[in-house]
Amino acid sequence: MCIGREGEDMLIVIMALATIFIVIWLILLSRVNKDDWILAGYGKFLDNTAQIEKLSAKEKDREARHSSYKGIVGVCIKLMPTGGFSKKANKLRHANMLLGQGVLRSVNVFELPGYVLQREFEAIGKGGIHKSIMTNCYELYGKKYAVCKTKQLLARLLSYPIIGVAITLLLGALLIGAGSITAGTAILAIGSALALVMVYALYDDLNDKVKKRRAAISRQFPNVVSKLALLVTSGMIMDRAWKETAYSAQSEIYLEMRKTMDELDNLVSPEAAFGNFISRCNTKETSKLASAIIQNLSKGNAEVGRLMKDMAREAWQERRHMAKRDAEKANSKLMIPTMLLLLAILVMLMVPVAMNFTGI
Repeated sequence: MCIGREGEDMLIVIMALATIFIVIWLILLSRVNKDDWILAGYGKFLDNTAQIEKLSAKEKDREARHSSYKGIVGVCIKLMPTGGFSKKANKLRHANMLLGQGVLRSVNVFELPGYVLQREFEAIGKGGIHKSIMTNCYELYGKKYAVCKTKQLLARLLSYPIIGVAITLLLGALLIGAGSITAGTAILAIGSALALVMVYALYDDLNDKVKKRRAAISRQFPNVVSKLALLVTSGMIMDRAWKETAYSAQSEIYLEMRKTMDELDNLVSPEAAFGNFISRCNTKETSKLASAIIQNLSKGNAEVGRLMKDMAREAWQERRHMAKRDAEKANSKLMIPTMLLLLAILVMLMVPVAMNFTGI
């Protein structure tokens, strides 16, 4: 099918742009050095480790649920499929073992040009986006892994748009060359929009994880401070009470408390350990708790116990207020589907009546 002079000009421009993007991506890929491979491999190792921890937690939860069933029901449940958590975890452990041995075939090649851009253009590491990502990564992954995870996400944000736009331009050019100008133009518009949306989604997903984590920590805080208050007022020293509380559950705030306990066991000063706890949790409740502990380390259990009790009472009051706010938000979100359902019911009732009146 002849595409006409305008179509040929459009095809030439699109092919030229696609070629430019592909050449840029290939040049960047050719400039990948050993350090870039190591950073990418370490990022992959951390991703696998996080996935292994999630699978292990799911496996423990499943075992805990199944252990509560006895008799024939328990036997039948044990014979049911497990979901393959152990098998998936073992595959990831094997992949991490290969990464540790320098076998980097599991590394995502498509993100490597992003590491090159970060290495060759120092301004990328000084911008507001970099600072925002670093802050969130510090909160999610801790000081030890924040730099690596920041570089990994920035590499994806820089590299994926290049290859995504290049593929979009090639697909659009193929359709236009085949005579489908309308379809080719649509692919160009939709593909470019999807590439931009994907980049924004990667960045927004990090912010969403941080918000969800803060919300989870705020929900769990009343239980934590209540346990601390009970243990301290019963005569247990704060270090021991903190450790007992930290190992009493598996959720976010308890894991952060364990990290603080590990730092204290490794002779990190209490001020520094609890300061890191404040930075990692980054909520007003945990900041108030850690600050109170730091200020009252030398005052004994009596003073700290009273503070814990007051804090627990305030935390449960705030928890009730939060539950009310969440209920109000849920009601407002349910309003639209409720109205749509009501509209559908009205249509179902009115259509037969209208048909009777018109004699259909």
